[in-house]
Amino acid sequence: MVTDHEKQRARYVASTEGAPPVPPPGGYAGARRAQSPLWPPYTTPGQPTVVTAETTKEPANALGWIALVSGILFALILLGTLLAGGTDLLYGVTLLALQLVVVAVIVAALVTTRGRMLGAVALAITLVLNVATVGAMSAVQTSASGNYDGRKSDEQKHEEAYPGIKDTDPSETLGQASLEEVRAASESLLADIRERLSDEFGYTWVQAGSEDLRPERNGYGGESMLVEFTSPAWATTEPIQDYGEKLDVMAAVDEVVTEHGLWELYSFNDPSSGLDSSMIAKLYGSDDPRTQHTWEYYTEDFPEPLRFYANVYDLSNDPTGDFLKTREAQNARTGEPLEGLQLAVLASRLLSEADRAEFEKKLGEYPGF
Repeated sequence: MVTDHEKQRARYVASTEGAPPVPPPGGYAGARRAQSPLWPPYTTPGQPTVVTAETTKEPANALGWIALVSGILFALILLGTLLAGGTDLLYGVTLLALQLVVVAVIVAALVTTRGRMLGAVALAITLVLNVATVGAMSAVQTSASGNYDGRKSDEQKHEEAYPGIKDTDPSETLGQASLEEVRAASESLLADIRERLSDEFGYTWVQAGSEDLRPERNGYGGESMLVEFTSPAWATTEPIQDYGEKLDVMAAVDEVVTEHGLWELYSFNDPSSGLDSSMIAKLYGSDDPRTQHTWEYYTEDFPEPLRFYANVYDLSNDPTGDFLKTREAQNARTGEPLEGLQLAVLASRLLSEADRAEFEKKLGEYPGF
């Protein structure tokens, strides 16, 4: 006899090989079959398809394309200017204004849904190629090549080659002492001072540095044919720390320079110089010459270009040690003694005798300058 339990069991296993029972007509209440994201929902013929955000993608709007094209064109303009060597143009008002317009278009594209992607691409291009970055590359290229002509006109290039100095009468240059004459005068002056002080005070001397010639700018963006002359410096190997001895030394130097046609010595460090006492203290360590670490004297032979300097460095008047550090740095550069008397001559805007004929010839190309 078949029991009720066996009948119930037979409903699941009979002729089904262990499969679960068939759902009732219409399915179980509340049940729903999971949809695969890889396949569109099933629709019966004639049933409209439901379109969702996952099944479609809107094309970029016109603003996005405008931003992208603007960014690319602006980058090409910058690169073209870079290749042409227009460093000045890169920082001009036109390109800066154009960059602001491009940035405004990109920002407008970024705030729209359909233009955001292309706006982001345009922004990336602009961040890499903009006035600042391309301008920096152009400046480095110009510096490396030495080509600073840029957008200069022929007239500007002509002015750059002017042999004299702007607002200086060429006749003054031709009428004053030449480089060779100033060099000879400085050597004679410095030799006589060294001889006088060696005889009176027993000083010995050492040369510090060498002659230096530097081209003078012509005031039109180029270099003139004139030079600035700095003589080798001569320094005592002995320190000069006694106040009375310093006065005697400077008195002897003053006699020699006046014999050579220069004006009497002028003291910058003395309170009678007219400088403010606080400035004197800042420059020379004190406003009292008795406790100053530096004495600085000067004279010239105006209207001739020669200028003479005589400085005394005294480390006994350096309580903080700061001036010693300054002197040690100078000693490392030129080899001059840390303290003592130092003599030097400087002259500006000198024309070499060897360049005189060429100077006059070039002046003929600049009437009215």
